[in-house]
This record gives sequence, structure tokens and C-alpha cells, in this order.
Amino acid sequence: MSLVLFVLRRLGRGVLTIWFAVTITFLLLRLLPGDPALAIASPNMTPAIRAGLLAQYGLDQALPVQYVKYLGQLVHGNLGVSFSQNIDVTQALLDRLPWTLLLVLSSLVVTVFVGIPLGVLAAARSGGLADRVVQVVAVAGQSLFVPSVGIGLLYLFGLRLGLLPIGGAYADGVYGGQWYLSVVAHLVLPCLSLVLVQLGPYVLTVRSTLIEALGEDYVTLARANGLPRRRVLWKHALRNALLPTTTLVGLQVCLYLVGGVILIETVYAYPGIGRGIYEAVVRLDFPVLQGAFLLLAAVVVLVNMLTDIVYGVLDPRVKAAA
Repeated sequence: MSLVLFVLRRLGRGVLTIWFAVTITFLLLRLLPGDPALAIASPNMTPAIRAGLLAQYGLDQALPVQYVKYLGQLVHGNLGVSFSQNIDVTQALLDRLPWTLLLVLSSLVVTVFVGIPLGVLAAARSGGLADRVVQVVAVAGQSLFVPSVGIGLLYLFGLRLGLLPIGGAYADGVYGGQWYLSVVAHLVLPCLSLVLVQLGPYVLTVRSTLIEALGEDYVTLARANGLPRRRVLWKHALRNALLPTTTLVGLQVCLYLVGGVILIETVYAYPGIGRGIYEAVVRLDFPVLQGAFLLLAAVVVLVNMLTDIVYGVLDPRVKAAA
């Protein structure tokens, strides 16, 4: 029963967080400079046409009225119609969502499976050459700016060497197995850009927490009982060291889902939600922006809730306290 209450409390907080995000997004978008009618018609439209378009989409009404109507639409699962594309926002986002999920999940998997072993290597050889090299590389990675990394990789591997595609998600006119290979080829540079920026925190967190775990009494006892050093390191000490890393995974997913992915998808013209947000900002497409940030807020809440649950599984004291 405690686990059920734990999840219900997180769900309650998640609903409040989503409502707050929806409200802030709604208000901030109305403060953006520019005319949303330009996303619907040409700049040469007459004042009468502009007034008619604003009335058609309810943009001529008072802000509280627009807000109440928008919340009413959300309750019924209606995200509205895109100003610039004249299509359902839900469908527009669902078309882009798989590409963003592919990019985020692939970069996360690569980061975790590379970052944890590097952190273990640095901790196991603390103070040695390998530890110093890993720390320098990790700290340097933390100082990188996502667009700068993306542009640098694009120039080197795409334009200079011509080894990888420089934009998009796949090549036109390819089918079957060739299409999947094209998707992988187009994914390499955006994924690598995110990995290079995310890798540092994972390595440094695993290293510091593992060094601390190796000094605990239970590790000393395990070694005194004759257990192999590798088993003590990977099975006993690493389990406790992964607790802060679990939290970091959730934070990194949220951070790069909202920020890094938008920048990377824009640099590589990758057709995900981040690219869609950039295009919607340029066009002042309120429905698309509201729907996109609602979706991102829901994903962030879900990731945080899953992180809390996993943390509780790894450390029963957290679940007991909750």
C-alpha cells in the first residue's frame, strides 16, 4: 500500500506541475512581440481580414476568456489547430515525437553505458593517470555548449570529411533496409553532440560516489572475507554509487529534452519536437507551442516520477520515508 500512496502523491504533484506549466506557457506566449495573424495570412492582409482571423481563433477575446476556453479544450483532449499548417496540433506533435524520442533515448543509452564504466575506471584507479585523464575529459565536456558542439561536428564530419549526413532524419528515395541505415546515419551526429555534453556529469558523479562507497565498512568487510576486488567493486560498491546517478539520469533527460534537443534539432534540421518548437516560435503558432510545452511538461513529470520509483527500489529507505 505504501508504494501505491507513493505513486499517488507523485501523480498529484505532477498534475499541479503540468497545470502550472500550461498556465505559464499560455501567458508568456501572449507577451511575445509580433502579430499571430501573420502566421495565418500574408502581411498584406487588410485590417478587416486580420480582425476576422483573430475572431475566428478567439484571439480577439480577453485573456481570461481565452485561458478558460483553452483549459476547457484541454479537458476534452483538444490541443487546437495549428495557425501556420492548419492541421490538428495533436497529430502534428505525434508525427514529430518518435524522432525526438529516438534522439533522446539513443543519446541517453550511449551516455550511461559509456559514462558508468569510465566513472568506475577513474574511481578504481583514483589518483592515477587514468583517473586524471578521465577527469580532465569529463570537466572539459561539461563546459561545452550544445550548438557549438553540433556545428563543429557538422562541419568536420559532414562538410569537411563528408562521412555523415549534415541534416534531416533520413535520405529521400530509399526504402526497406536502406531506409533504416539512412536513419542511423542521420542520427549519429545529433546523438554524438548530446553525448559529448551529457557525459561529463555522469562520469564525475559515478567516480565521486564510488570512491565514497569504497571507503564504507561493508566494502572493507567484503574484502576481508576474501571476495574478489572486481566483484566488490561492480556488485557491492557500484549499487550504492548508482543512487545519485539515477537522479542525475532523470535531471539530464529533463534538461536536454527541453533545452538541448531544441538546439540540436535546429542545428541539424532534425524533424523532432524541438525543431517544431523553433519553427512555431518564428511563426507565432500559439497552438503548436502550447501543445509542445504541454507534452514536454508531461514527459518531464513522468520521468521524475519514474526516477523516484527506481530510487525507491534501489534504496528501500526512500520508499519507507515516503
